[in-house]
Amino acid sequence: MYNVLDSRSVLEVLRPVQDPELRKSLVELNMIRNVNIDGGKVSFTLVLTTPACPLREFIVEDCEKAVKKLPGVTEVKVEVTAETPQQKNLPDASGTLRERNGVPGVKNILAISSGKGGVGKSTVAVNVAVALAQTGAKVGLLDADIYGPNDPTMLGLGDAQINVRSTEKGEVLEPAFNHGVKLVSMGFLIDRDQPVIWRGPMLNGIIRQFLYQVEWGELDYLIVDMPPGTGDAQLTLTQAVPMAGAVIVTTPQTVALLDARKGLRMFQQMNVPVLGIVENMSYFIPPDMPDKQYDIFGSGGGSKTATELGVPLLGCVPLEISTRVGGDSGVPIVVSEPNSPCGQALKAIALAIAGKVSVMALTA
Repeated sequence: MYNVLDSRSVLEVLRPVQDPELRKSLVELNMIRNVNIDGGKVSFTLVLTTPACPLREFIVEDCEKAVKKLPGVTEVKVEVTAETPQQKNLPDASGTLRERNGVPGVKNILAISSGKGGVGKSTVAVNVAVALAQTGAKVGLLDADIYGPNDPTMLGLGDAQINVRSTEKGEVLEPAFNHGVKLVSMGFLIDRDQPVIWRGPMLNGIIRQFLYQVEWGELDYLIVDMPPGTGDAQLTLTQAVPMAGAVIVTTPQTVALLDARKGLRMFQQMNVPVLGIVENMSYFIPPDMPDKQYDIFGSGGGSKTATELGVPLLGCVPLEISTRVGGDSGVPIVVSEPNSPCGQALKAIALAIAGKVSVMALTA
């Protein structure tokens, strides 16, 4: 069928190869570029929709198999890169498409939220941010939990000092940086033991400052670690900027799931896509008996709730002592013990989130 080895024939044999998540041709999506032929050697660039693509190896393998079927091909070289698509504005809660001001340079803003406190939301947010950065993505973390800003400690930045610069547009904060993640938090602006005793308008103001008066630079993902509940911080964020999606963190415990449902419905009412549920502390793994599991907070609650509410279960994260140690010491478990059950679960959740964001951005 293909008698001449040229760029056109290469593109034609690659046309049936699909992105497994988007279910569309790589060629039609313009993900195959820079086709070059040197004798029997064929090279091209595969442009993925996220550096954190969980199916990267499978896509490359499918491309190589397709091209090797061409007569005269002796070698196939695939250079893989990524261009993260930017989330578009969606209609607001009333169904009206309103132009929200995006954050300059930031492609996708994601909320990691929970219905109640104590379910490990910040642990999930920090580890997801770091796991995305480990894939090569440019990641920022906005600690919007103004009353309990713990992200600096969890990222090993508890003693960091952030700079404030004066510009023509006003004062600009330079975020702290560690483990591949840029971070801004109220924890940098107050003393360690100082409580934040603010009413709603002041909280709204600081969140908007963290969005628009921070030198974020170019980011593929800005993860927002939300305070628990359905209050002012959530309303401020959803009304201020276009949101790529929200992730709800819960434990299997019934009281946590009851509040998680309310948090999930709140984002849906604000027309923010809910990417899925993360069940944290799914079971306890004792360090001296790694083959045993104990369902301290019950079992199956996250899966059941996800099914009932019609959203994906992004993953289940076990409870390990090393996770707590990593949070307290400022070395997230995806860094300190990436091959542990908890580390692997959190990395898989990060990849799942990135994949869903890409699908939504390209199909909106």
